[in-house]
Amino acid sequence: MNLYQLICSFILITLVLKHPIPVESAEKSRLNNGPVINVTKFISFPDFSPNNPRINHDLKLLGSAIFSNGKGCIQIPDIISQRVLDLRHLAGRALYSSPIRLFDPISETPASFHTTFSFQFNSILNSTNSELNTTGGATSGGVGGGGSGLTFIIVPDEFTVGRPGPWLGMLNDVCDDEYKAVAVEFDTHWNPEFGDPNDNHVGINLGSIVSTTTINASDVGVQLNDGSVHRAWIEYDGRRRYMEVRLGHDGEDYPSKPVFSGSLDLSSFLKEYMFVGFSASTGNFTQIHNVLSWNFTSTSQAFLRVPSPETCESKIIVQGLENDRNTHNKPLSTSFMIFLAAVVLLIFVLLNLYYNRKPKNSKSNDVPVILPEKKLRPSPPNKPRRFTIAEISTATWCFSELQKLGCDSRSVTYRGTSLNGCPLVMKRFSTQFVNSVGSDKRRVAKEIGAMSRVRHPNLVPIRGWCYDNRETIVVYDYFSNGSLDKWLFGVGVLPWTRRFKVVKDVAESLSYVHSKQLAHKNVKTSSVFLDVSFRAALGDYGFVLSSTESTRFESAVSQKADVFDFGVFVLEVVAGRKRSDPGEPDLLEWAWTMHEGGEKVEVVDRRMGSVVNPEQAVRVVDIGLLCTLNENKGRPCMEEVVRFLNSESPVPELPPTRPISLFPYSSTGGLCIGYSCVPFK
Repeated sequence: MNLYQLICSFILITLVLKHPIPVESAEKSRLNNGPVINVTKFISFPDFSPNNPRINHDLKLLGSAIFSNGKGCIQIPDIISQRVLDLRHLAGRALYSSPIRLFDPISETPASFHTTFSFQFNSILNSTNSELNTTGGATSGGVGGGGSGLTFIIVPDEFTVGRPGPWLGMLNDVCDDEYKAVAVEFDTHWNPEFGDPNDNHVGINLGSIVSTTTINASDVGVQLNDGSVHRAWIEYDGRRRYMEVRLGHDGEDYPSKPVFSGSLDLSSFLKEYMFVGFSASTGNFTQIHNVLSWNFTSTSQAFLRVPSPETCESKIIVQGLENDRNTHNKPLSTSFMIFLAAVVLLIFVLLNLYYNRKPKNSKSNDVPVILPEKKLRPSPPNKPRRFTIAEISTATWCFSELQKLGCDSRSVTYRGTSLNGCPLVMKRFSTQFVNSVGSDKRRVAKEIGAMSRVRHPNLVPIRGWCYDNRETIVVYDYFSNGSLDKWLFGVGVLPWTRRFKVVKDVAESLSYVHSKQLAHKNVKTSSVFLDVSFRAALGDYGFVLSSTESTRFESAVSQKADVFDFGVFVLEVVAGRKRSDPGEPDLLEWAWTMHEGGEKVEVVDRRMGSVVNPEQAVRVVDIGLLCTLNENKGRPCMEEVVRFLNSESPVPELPPTRPISLFPYSSTGGLCIGYSCVPFK
């Protein structure tokens, strides 16, 4: 035991003796929780008429969902803004906008709830105008194959939209094992792969699209897609873990016999606060799912924390008397133990100094002392550094296919794990690409080093790099929610509020990069990453430099190209589709065409439904088009773009017609930098 260990031991003993760990009994903990009270929430919508001012405030529509003014109901899918009238493969949700307490984490008891709602399914036999009436409804009656159905759903968030078709808008590819959803489905399509008994059944789903229990609705005389209005009653007793589901025709008496009754434990599928509402979808067959009324009541238990009946004054007096009594009764207490520990420590210190004051024999003087060649300075754990190829190989399991996140023509991206267990991303540039662009590797290394020193909340930090064995690898932080393109162009629908926040985050990060006289050179949706709170961070920098000798000139033109790429990025975020989608017109050209015709609202993604702010979305489209103007015709810098997005400056008026060229470069005589090419001056 050396001196350092002795001192640490003494400090530890002193702290333990002076501050003993209190041990409270379970009975005392229970008493401190206070009495049990009930937390009750009541929701009532006799209809969904636009005359009710609470509708837009209390309900949140996601995906292809809308309020039908003519019928006074919630409709999924949205047949009013779906101008093409192709209602296949759509999904939507209608959720109560505030979370509801459905689970008590202290007692691990689910809340009890009761809900009843009326609904109607209208089948679409053909996608033609003749079958859609002026109220936004559809032809009633007729089986016609049926759509996928409707669910009463309990979900952990208010922004996820599930997959269309047999998935009922309940889950999508982004939902992982942590995404718990509870649903009671009213399904009108037979999917044997999910264990459906027929095309007219009720199912209970617990975190899976495969129902744990299914019931034939025909057993209670109900045909879900016959065009009539039905009513469902769902009752759940949280203390007993018991559920009952009843189904009947609206206007009739309360059914005496439930279609389902039995034990059902929801505790493992509930968080303390959840969102409740409805989801529906269509597949190859289409139908309109109408929710005409809805009541919901929940009661959850909670422990009330109450103050002690003692007053502060009496407590101080009692504690003072006890301290005086303890002082007289215990003369040898903690102070004596501390003194004893100090004496023992002093003895060990003296013995240690005596035996280590000189070598035990003179022969030890002839033993050479081996010193390190260079004293290594400890560096901060998050400071960018150079990695060896051995470290990279170990972190990626020798560049295993299982660790591969993606690839393109110039690089392969792997997920890795550092020695301390932190997840990282390694981008490995191909040798052919690095050699083909004629770049000076020293300049590439210099630029990587410069970008690694830039820190901003909306920039992906660079953790290091590797130049061993002809390899060029850049190491980034790992973002659990992946890249933005997976959320924009996947099955789910990202709501407008989050899209607008992403646009502002990327604009601020790009403005900061330009303020450092640097450029990103690879602005696109796949270069934007989302953390667990959906904060956007711009990464995947384009490090390929041109052959020009002027670094300042190269940086200046790259910044202008960044602004153009940001404009295209903005249009992709607002429209919810890529610039070049197969079978679709070029997004940039189409957006300018809509501007010329005064129909910029058509650029906005219709899948977002009525929750989008049209004026704000059109303003963002204007900013995106402004960024694609020619450099000498009004293209702003990123600092100005940030002011436009924050409404700190008015957005300049766009020219009435599109610019001559919709690209930041000409086909000849251009300078290629990363993914963008800009003209010589």
